[in-house]
Amino acid sequence: MNLKNRPLLLVATLSLVLLAGCASMQKMLKNAFKQPRLTFKTARLTKASLADATVDLVYQLDNPNPLGLSLASIDYAFFVEDKQVVAGTPPKGLDIAAKGKSELVFPANVKFADIAPVVTTFLTKDSARYKAQGSVGIKTPIGVLKFPLEHEGTFEVPKIPQVQFESPRIANVTLQGATVEFPLTVTNRNSFPLPVAGISGALKVAGSNVGNLSTGDLGMLEPGTTRQIKLPLTINFLSAATAANALRSGGNAQVKWDGKLVSGAQNVPLDVSQLLNFRR
Repeated sequence: MNLKNRPLLLVATLSLVLLAGCASMQKMLKNAFKQPRLTFKTARLTKASLADATVDLVYQLDNPNPLGLSLASIDYAFFVEDKQVVAGTPPKGLDIAAKGKSELVFPANVKFADIAPVVTTFLTKDSARYKAQGSVGIKTPIGVLKFPLEHEGTFEVPKIPQVQFESPRIANVTLQGATVEFPLTVTNRNSFPLPVAGISGALKVAGSNVGNLSTGDLGMLEPGTTRQIKLPLTINFLSAATAANALRSGGNAQVKWDGKLVSGAQNVPLDVSQLLNFRR
């Protein structure tokens, strides 16, 4: 053998050994690697208002392997009532724990004005249909594995809070007018927090316009809770004759409040009409 060819032969031999070793290693990895499992877990509303909401679709990835994995690719679309909305994705490169379970959260921002021509009509629905489609690629030692994200279901449509008066209290009566304290209860009928930026409108007592009531910003109403606000109003008898008679004599009078409730960027018409007992 030509001595000059010995280094080339040595390199070739080493290359074959390495290739054989790599092939053996790949085979061992394939035999040892266990298939991860991606399952749908839940759909939940976050940052919900009467104008929009973020719908989080939560998937769970079970990784039975002793090494961590990561996201490689995402192809995802989200539809509500058959209309596509803006959908987000988990950050690429998200680490997936070894020998454990990891949540993959796919958020979608749903603006109700994009779903229905009349938002207040949409808000009367108990639920809305959604559909997710696409796939997610998981980077593994044996290559990128693709998992489908197909899922259909419904989510809870935000409900308009219930607003009603309790018995008003007449704090002071003079010949010219009276100061009346109107207790107002606002109930969040949803299973999630709801922001209420304010409730305001014109008030009538016994058919007479007596002024405007406004709650100011109520902030975030917790799920299923009731907030009570006392709203004082000075009523001028000269401009509200029928109200004057009702307030001077006490007893019952019809109260009507026409206005709006603001939540997020949405104004919802408000019409509260009750027969109330005015007490001193």
